[in-house]
Order: sequence, then structure tokens, then C-alpha cells
Amino acid sequence: MAEGITIMDIDDDNHGDNISRKPSNNKGKNVGAPTDTKATPWVEKYRPQSLADVAAHRDIVDTIDRLTSENKLPHLLLYGPPGTGKTSTILAVARKLYGTQMHNMVLELNASDERGIDVVRQQIQDFASTQSFSFGPKSSVKLVLLDEADAMTKDAQFALRRVIEKYTKNTRFALICNHVNKIIPALQSRCTRFRFAPLDAIHVSERLKHVIRAEGLDVTESGLAALVRLCNGDMRKALNILQSTHMASQQQITEEAVYLCTGNPLPKDIEQISHWLLNEAFTVSFRRISELKTRKGLALVDIAREVTMFVFRIKMPPDVRVQLINDLADIEYVFMSFSSRIWLVHSKLLYRLSFGCNDKLQLGSLISTFTQARAALVAAAK
Repeated sequence: MAEGITIMDIDDDNHGDNISRKPSNNKGKNVGAPTDTKATPWVEKYRPQSLADVAAHRDIVDTIDRLTSENKLPHLLLYGPPGTGKTSTILAVARKLYGTQMHNMVLELNASDERGIDVVRQQIQDFASTQSFSFGPKSSVKLVLLDEADAMTKDAQFALRRVIEKYTKNTRFALICNHVNKIIPALQSRCTRFRFAPLDAIHVSERLKHVIRAEGLDVTESGLAALVRLCNGDMRKALNILQSTHMASQQQITEEAVYLCTGNPLPKDIEQISHWLLNEAFTVSFRRISELKTRKGLALVDIAREVTMFVFRIKMPPDVRVQLINDLADIEYVFMSFSSRIWLVHSKLLYRLSFGCNDKLQLGSLISTFTQARAALVAAAK
């Protein structure tokens, strides 16, 4: 456990009788408010309500559940990519601790709220400083949730450090962020850290099947596989894609419907493009890929990304593969600072604008990269 953590008892009895001396100014989400399930996005409609419902990270969830059950919850720092269950986990903890009094005992602030040093010194400190009363023998602590904590200014984080120390006896703090390196070390050392990795495909698939059954959807196996593939371990993204595809098609959700709804190139289109890049002449490849891009509305950056994944599955000499991947990375990385607009490629200066390169020029660069790789393959075969 991280150094500097003070674990205090938490009373989970008589929460219905808890009152505060001073009403909290909960500027964040109204975490205890009921929602209209018919109009609620599926991301919120199917958000886990208890720790047992969290789709993955059972080791982390079980640890937090045990600390909560033993009334020894420390300050928490939950970090990891979006859509991996950080907010759902801490909200489930809050529901377990406070039940119907959750909206009185929890202050939640997210990235949509102003969270400069003034908010820390006034709103958070005012909420943390008010004592909660219970008719039981133990005192109850309140909970402050700071979602997207990595968006806080450095001054606000330094001010929060002192607030955490001062009000540990009656308040617990839970910091949630995507990039832990943006949290100052002084705050990290005061919290128990848990990393939420991207969800495994099996966990995403199981949760999607639960939503599909609940909504009565008709989803093919290939459509489900496409949802899992496109979300890249982000459960929020998977549910948004599923709902968007359902609203767009209103019929059977197939692999093609999922890809068309998201605007991603179909696997068969990527195979066709890769075939042209590896076998056709420059002018033929340029014309055919341009026609396909225009007809299906594909973005070149998506084509480059998916073709790169296809390259990893092709058998070729390691040196050719390395050079090809490096060139594809240069093509994709078109948003550069002014000082790095000039790149030295094959002994020639290649200028790429900081805000969006010419699409035809980049497509030509993509095709020429594969043309050179094809020549290297022919030379290696001799």
C-alpha cells in the first residue's frame, strides 16, 4: 500500500440518518438522481450498478470490495485507458457505502467542471470540512470523486495535496485519470493506485451479449466480432457503436453494417487495397484506390492504419518489414510541430504541413512505399 495512507473506519450502518452541518454544493454529476431508461444512452443504461456487475479486472474489484467491506477504504487513484471501468467501479463503491444517501455523501467533479485552484480551496474544501453525523458508534466518511484528474492544473493538484492530508479523518478522495504521469508524485504517494488495462475480448463479448439479449437485437457472429475488434478494449466505445448501428440499420446487425456505421474500411476492402499495393503498377494502384476512397468515403489515415495491421500478417524478410513499417508510420504521422515539418527521407527533403497534408500526395507516398518494398522483396528472392 502506498506510503502516507491513513485508513480510517467507515460506518456502513444507519446511513439513512446521516446529515451534514452544511449542504454540499455538488457542482458535478448528480450521482444519485434517477434516469429515464428509455432516453438514456446504453452506456449509462447498462453501467454496472454493483461491484459484482463490473465486467473485468476482478482482482482490482475484489480488492476494493474487500477494503470496503472491512471499513478500511483508502484514498484511491484509478488510471488507465477510457472505457475500462474506472468510473463504474468507484460509483459502485459509492452505492455500496451510502445507498440512498449517495447524493448527500458524494461530491463528483469531472472534466466538464472548472477545477482550478479556487475550486479546490473553496468547493472541495467546503464539502470535505463539513462533518457527517450518525446515530451509530462510528463516524461516517464522505467521498470526493475527481474524474479526469489529469486535466487539473498543477497548482490545483498541489492545493489538493494539503486538503487530502487535512480532511483524511472524515473524507476519502478517489482520483480517476487516463494518464497517471500527469498526476504529481505528491498526490500519487497519498493514494492506493490501481491500473485498469484495456478489456479482454472475452469480457467485451460477454457484456455485449448481455446488452443484445436485453434489447432483443439480431446480431450475427461476424457483427459481434466486428464490434469487439473495433472497440480495442473500450467498453464504452463498443456500446456506442452497437447502439449507433442499431439505430442506423433497424434490422440485423452484420459486420458490414458495423463498419459502414463507423466509417472504418471493411476487411475485404483492406485486402483488396493491399493486393493492389503489392501487385499493381503505381498508376493502376493510385487510380483504383482513389476510386474506392471516393466511392466508400474512406479516410487515408484509416487505410494506412489497417494496411499496417495487414502487413504484420504477410510473410516477408524482417529488414523489408521494418523499413515498410517505418515509412507507413511517417505517412500516418502528419500532424507535426513547425520545427519538425522538414523530414529527410531517402536523401530528399519532404515537407509535410502541420495541419493536414495533401491527400493525393500522401496516397502517392503510400503507394511508392509499397513499390519500394516490392522491389526489395524481388531482390531478396534472387
